[in-house]
Amino acid sequence: MVLQEYRAKRDFKRTREPPPRRGPSRPTGLFVVQKHDATRLHYDFRLEMDGVLKSWAVPKGFPMKRGDRRLAIQVEDHPFEYRDFEGTIPEGNYGAGTVMVWDSGTYEVSGGEPARALEAGKLHLILRGHKLKGEWTLVQMRSRGEDKPQWLLLKSGADLPPLPRTQEDRSVLTGRSLAQIAGAAHKREWQSNRTTGGNNPDRITAKRSAAVRTVPRAGAGSRRAANSTRESPPGTGLTKSLVALLANLPSARPGFVPPMKAVLAARLPEGRSWVYEIKFDGVRALAIKDHDRVRLVSRNEKELTTQYALISKGVAMLPVEQAVLDGEVVAVNPEGVSSFQLLQTYQSAPENEKPPLLFYVFDVLNIEGKDVTALPLWQRKEMAERILGSASPAIRFSGSIHTQSQRVVRAMQARGLEGLLAKQKDSPYQAGKRSGAWVKFKWSNEQEFVIGGYTEPKGSRAHFGALLVGYYEQEKLIFAAKVGTGFDERLLSSLYQRFQKLIRPSCPFANLPEKVAVSRGLTAREMRACTWLEPKLVCQVRFAEWTRDGHLRQPAFLGLREDKNPREVAREKPTSAS
Repeated sequence: MVLQEYRAKRDFKRTREPPPRRGPSRPTGLFVVQKHDATRLHYDFRLEMDGVLKSWAVPKGFPMKRGDRRLAIQVEDHPFEYRDFEGTIPEGNYGAGTVMVWDSGTYEVSGGEPARALEAGKLHLILRGHKLKGEWTLVQMRSRGEDKPQWLLLKSGADLPPLPRTQEDRSVLTGRSLAQIAGAAHKREWQSNRTTGGNNPDRITAKRSAAVRTVPRAGAGSRRAANSTRESPPGTGLTKSLVALLANLPSARPGFVPPMKAVLAARLPEGRSWVYEIKFDGVRALAIKDHDRVRLVSRNEKELTTQYALISKGVAMLPVEQAVLDGEVVAVNPEGVSSFQLLQTYQSAPENEKPPLLFYVFDVLNIEGKDVTALPLWQRKEMAERILGSASPAIRFSGSIHTQSQRVVRAMQARGLEGLLAKQKDSPYQAGKRSGAWVKFKWSNEQEFVIGGYTEPKGSRAHFGALLVGYYEQEKLIFAAKVGTGFDERLLSSLYQRFQKLIRPSCPFANLPEKVAVSRGLTAREMRACTWLEPKLVCQVRFAEWTRDGHLRQPAFLGLREDKNPREVAREKPTSAS
């Protein structure tokens, strides 16, 4: 019998926990951590697997420092619907106490199928949650006669910084504390649709598609109106004060709004009035939901709905009837870093090689037919975060970073991210404007390259067009890029004069010409117009990323390196964090 032990321990006439039904088997695994204030406070760790939630009780919570370990006691499987259960289990029932959805997200098992890894007694987990981000390992211990299997939960990978106190006792589903959940007059809890013997006025149906408003829209039907017993706020998790705030805002039908723009800056502004966000390397998009109609559009109103159907489906499942969300569609590499090149090739990639496609939401412009653009940024982001609390794994919230900017820059650079945005936390959303309330700051990768030639100048430029640069690999000079930016007239002239003493008749690059014409490479035809140089000069180049075909994207010349031996120049590759 499915979930037999779970069923045997509960009287579903006395508890609002979900009934024992197996869910669908899905390729994407979800995890949830529930903070459970029962006889003893503990955390319940659950992994979606084969249509159920495999579950462990972790008495002392998750280890956050590499090498730390916690006891994890395997308990009965729970139904898939339990991932959203938050509320109070009445006294006299198994597990009596208050339950909070402390964290949720997706997980992967490194190097294996989750069910097989579970059977083998070792799961190396990669968690991507709101609070838990990183690697942990579950290892089953030898049985010593215990009633329930004993496991160790170890922190693998890098340390995770301690959580702020405000997050430690806050639900990622509703934003409430344990005390608020326990004392609430109406709790967001599951109720099955079948009739039970229990009559409880607190019981409400928690639907993933619940809306902020309490009155059904016109034409929804008398049955829907009769069954509309939701309190405000419902499934979105918006606080009553935010719902009240919406009531006083102007009405506006969800539709396209010209996105607000950021000003490029040489350095990030600092101060308490600013918050920071990750700058993603993707495509800016607005997600527009108007009841059953969903659109995904670019900043110039180009339709993306079908192109990124996975994102559109995720938006359709959001627990609001109407919304306009501002965000970035990204494809991420195995390290979780967004890559514009991966997104460009997403459509043409084979199905089994497509990278994860995500939509990071950083702002909300409309909720339930109310224009919220006049509200301060921090309030709009709070609304967005609550709307996305139960979103599909493809829809993510891009939170604010509150810390000193240079510390943020160093941390983000170390993770290979593209840049940062600084935003005034009290600023309204200024559609289509570049007011300075949003500032973008980009950094790129840098390394030395050997100069092996140059192209002819075009247009009004004198001396040369672009430098041809590369690096050494097993004694061979490998072509990497044409570098055509970063020069002024004086630099063009001085470099040209130095080049004249190094001209040679043949190409020094071992991998030229390239067989397939690519935008960043060199074909045999293009090579006829190049001037080749003895590979004796080294320059510093800044660039966005390495492409799949071994070239640089967006390279820019920074200067010559007189202190570097050309033969020592090799392709620099980031090392894994220890």
